[in-house]
Amino acid sequence: MLKLYHNHLSMNSRRVWIALLEKKLEFDLVDIKLDGDQLQAEFLAMNPFHHIPVLVDNGFNVVESLAILDYLEAKYPSPSLLPSNAKDLAIVRMVEMATVNELVPAMNPLIYKMMGFPDGEDSQKLEQAKQKISTGLEFLAKLLGNSPYFGSDELTLADIVAGCAVPLLPMLDFPLTHYQELNVWAERLMQRLSWQTTAPTPELIAAFKSRMQTLMAQRQ
Repeated sequence: MLKLYHNHLSMNSRRVWIALLEKKLEFDLVDIKLDGDQLQAEFLAMNPFHHIPVLVDNGFNVVESLAILDYLEAKYPSPSLLPSNAKDLAIVRMVEMATVNELVPAMNPLIYKMMGFPDGEDSQKLEQAKQKISTGLEFLAKLLGNSPYFGSDELTLADIVAGCAVPLLPMLDFPLTHYQELNVWAERLMQRLSWQTTAPTPELIAAFKSRMQTLMAQRQ
């Protein structure tokens, strides 16, 4: 039985969770609270970098979300989440890497603001973040074009990775109104059961926000 160590509010974890659901695999979820569970000896034995997610498959530990997605695709290839031709495969990989390396880091200042953290009060950082996000969205929109999904007429790993980030932007006071292709694409993803199942609830977000603010106050 596959076992996924995750946190419901983690974009990295959600990518893997969605892939497992889309592939209709049987798996167990183990919730890791990020205020200390990730530093326990049992978890560090699986991932010494104390990051989530971790996928355990018959005693084999796989860390790093993109590596886990590739592992699942290779071991459980049906339904396929990767296109077969070179151009479309390149599109999928570009979307994955641009999301992880460019878009998500640019979103962090907006997340800090939403969470009420001190780092979210820097107007200059917020403006720079929005400019970087715009660049990232324009890049993704060009790669999507008129296709329903990135690099395919069917869902791909690119949709899963970008789809755990882009649809969150309106919640962070960054609407997608100027990126109509991405807006329609995001709405399409939201209709899928896997996105609905894994979506963080307002109650979870509020509880996490309160817990993090308490921890920050204790450290000051």
